[in-house]
Amino acid sequence: MIEHVSLRCSDSKASRRFYERALKPLGYRCDMKYGDSFGFKDEAGRHDFWVTAGKVGTPTHVAFLAPSKAAIDAFHAAALKEGGKDNGEPGPREGYAAYAAFAFDLDGNNVEAVLWESAPAASGRKRPAAAGKRKKKVARR
Repeated sequence: MIEHVSLRCSDSKASRRFYERALKPLGYRCDMKYGDSFGFKDEAGRHDFWVTAGKVGTPTHVAFLAPSKAAIDAFHAAALKEGGKDNGEPGPREGYAAYAAFAFDLDGNNVEAVLWESAPAASGRKRPAAAGKRKKKVARR
């Protein structure tokens, strides 16, 4: 089990606002601060996601498990409203049994909200890079 993931961001306060709103429908809230780092707590009380100021490197892909399709729709709408760029509208994903949405955050990281229709191992889940259709890359700011 992963204990936590931390993304470097060019502006931790702007990233905090982006993730506060985008992750709220998924049950996350930001309630911890250490310097320029902000910790997000899931509904189980784990601070497993952090954003922190620093040199932004190669963009990464982070996926959050969603409780419902409605939460995924709300995640995607909030991410775009807060300055994120669309990287895949909410909907079923071709090639694997999931409903998902994708958005690039303010630093170009690919953020996903996903709800599996069945256990991934039982559904013949493909590797993330091969799963579903991707839109054209959006230039990083």
